[in-house]
Amino acid sequence: MEERRCLECGGKIVGRIDKKFCSDYCRNTYNNKINKDSKNLIRNINNRLRKNYRILEALNPDGKTKTSRAKLLEKGFDFNYFTNLYTTKAGATYYFLYDLGYLALENDLYIIVKRDL
Repeated sequence: MEERRCLECGGKIVGRIDKKFCSDYCRNTYNNKINKDSKNLIRNINNRLRKNYRILEALNPDGKTKTSRAKLLEKGFDFNYFTNLYTTKAGATYYFLYDLGYLALENDLYIIVKRDL
């Protein structure tokens, strides 16, 4: 019978016949190397979404409020990142970050709302 070797460190594998790694550490290290680029992209996007969410949450303590575009930008809000869109029957488009959304109004004003889930 052929001796099996760990895909990460090359050490001897003991145990199940379909086992590929000698330890959890080697398995995690191997998978982290493979997924490094995609994980960085996802991490960066999630960080931007989280920052936008925190900004909306801080500006909207009561569930519905108005604010200016300048105030959002001043706090670091990035209008390119949101989780979904909601278009009303009247044609207004809300941009949502999970349960918090915003709608562009006239004169660079925005209404921030919280959707009940």
